[in-house]
Amino acid sequence: MTIMFKIAKATLRNRNSSVASLFYSLQARSISRQSKVVKTERMVEKEDMHVTRVLCCGPYFPDSYNFTREYLQPYPFIQVDVVHYRDVPEVIKNYHICVAMTMQMDSNVISRASKMKLIMQYGVGLDGVDVDAATKHGIKVARIPSEGTGNAASCSEMAIYLMLGLLKKQNEMQISLRNRLLGEPTGDTLLGKTVFILGYGNIGTELAKRLKPFGSRVIATKRSWPASIVDSDSRLVDEKGSHEDIYTFAGKADIVVVCLRLNKETAEIVNKKFICSMKKGTLLVNIARGGLINYESAFQNLESGHLGGLGIDVAWSEPFDPNDPILKFKNVIITPHVAGVTEYSYRSMAKIVGDLALQLHEGLPLTGIEFVN
Repeated sequence: MTIMFKIAKATLRNRNSSVASLFYSLQARSISRQSKVVKTERMVEKEDMHVTRVLCCGPYFPDSYNFTREYLQPYPFIQVDVVHYRDVPEVIKNYHICVAMTMQMDSNVISRASKMKLIMQYGVGLDGVDVDAATKHGIKVARIPSEGTGNAASCSEMAIYLMLGLLKKQNEMQISLRNRLLGEPTGDTLLGKTVFILGYGNIGTELAKRLKPFGSRVIATKRSWPASIVDSDSRLVDEKGSHEDIYTFAGKADIVVVCLRLNKETAEIVNKKFICSMKKGTLLVNIARGGLINYESAFQNLESGHLGGLGIDVAWSEPFDPNDPILKFKNVIITPHVAGVTEYSYRSMAKIVGDLALQLHEGLPLTGIEFVN
C-alpha cells in the first residue's frame, strides 16, 4: 500500500510539473509575441519618422538604381527600393521620391502617392508623367538637365554612331563577313553631308560640335532662338530655322536627327508629310523618344525605298520586339535605349538623385534639377 501511494504521489507531482511547464511556456510565448509586436511597431514608427524612401520604377536601366544605392550607402536613413511597374500602384503610398524611368505615371497612380514630395526622371524625358495630376496632388515634378551630367554628350555620340552605321552599311558588312566577301558594300561618309538637327537643345548643340570636324553642314530648327545665344554655339549652325521651317529643312538634308522632347505638340511629328518632304535616300536617326516618329510612315517609306535608312535608339514600344517586321530591312539599326547610358552620366545622375534624397530628408531646398510645375 505504501509503494502504491508513493507511485500515485509521484505521478501527481509530475503531472502538476507538466501543467506548470505548459503554463509557463504559453506565458513566455505570449510575452515574446507581445515583445515582437511592440518591436515591430517601434520599427515602423522609427522608419516612418526617420527614413526617407526613394522608389525606382523597374526593372530596366539597372545601373540607375545600382549607382544610386552605392552613392547612398553611407546614409542608412535613406532607403532606395526597386519595384516592378505592376506593383508600383500598391506601394507608392510609402515613398517620398519617385524616379519614374519608363513607367507611365498616370493620375490613378499619382493619386495613391500620399507621402510623395517629388516625381523625377533619371534624365530629361517626362513624357510618361501626368504633370497636371501631380500638380493637383501637390507633388513637384522635375528632370535632370542633360548638360551637366554628360547625358547630352553621350546621346550625341550615339547619334554619330547610328549615322556612321547607316552610312557604312553596318548590317550589310556583317552579311559580307558571313559570306567571306571583300570590298563590299560600298559605304558613304559624313563629309559634305547636310545634317538637319530637329530640336536644337543641349543634345543638338553637342551633336553640332561633333559634326563639324567631320566636314558636315549643320542646319537646325528650334521653336525660338534666344537672342543671347553665344557666338560659339551660333557658329556651329550653318542655317537656323523655326518650327515652321521643319518641312523645308527636311527637304535640304541628307540626314535628319530627331532630338526633340516628346509632348502633345511633338508626338509623331515625323509623319508621312515630314518623310515625304525628305529627299529620296535621306537617312533618319532618332535618339530622343520613339513616339516622335510615326511607325507606319517609317515602315512604308523604308519598303518603298524613299527612306534611305533608319537608325533609332528609342522605339515605339519598349522593350523592343525582336520579331518586329521593321527589322527585315538591311538599312535599319536599332539599339536598346542606351544613348545616355554611360557610367559617367549614370554616376553623375546617381549623385543628383542621392543629394536630393539627403536634401529632402534634412528639409533643405531641392537643387540640381529642373522643375516643370
